[in-house]
Amino acid sequence: MTYTMTSALPDPDRQAVFYDGIPAKRLFAWVVDVALIFIAMLLLGVLTLSIAWFLWPLFWIATSFLYRSLTIASGSATLGMRLMNIELRNAQGQRLNGTEAMMHTGGYLLCASFFLPHVLSIGMIALSQRHQSLPDAFLGTAAINRPR
Repeated sequence: MTYTMTSALPDPDRQAVFYDGIPAKRLFAWVVDVALIFIAMLLLGVLTLSIAWFLWPLFWIATSFLYRSLTIASGSATLGMRLMNIELRNAQGQRLNGTEAMMHTGGYLLCASFFLPHVLSIGMIALSQRHQSLPDAFLGTAAINRPR
């Protein structure tokens, strides 16, 4: 019998330590990231003389996309993820590059924009072996505890 490796991510059965506590850590990281984006939005409102407040949804999406893409591209984790000591890895087990970071962020924002995909994504994080969200499943990425 032959086995084909479809991913270089840590095996959740043999290397479960990489996935311990990931759902809770992702939730807390998300809360930190949303708080940081909210603070950035307040600052943008002041700097743009309240224009950002009138166009809140557009500025929120742009700010969130830039924040998440840039921080994930620079260290494979947002600031909230770094605080929780987790990072994203691609199917080859490598840190995400700029293109992968933008695709992951775009997938996240798309899922978060609609109720059913967002609920499905949350359920997947809670119940799947690698605790992958919907964008993670499409891209072959996963959040893991940062290796030492």
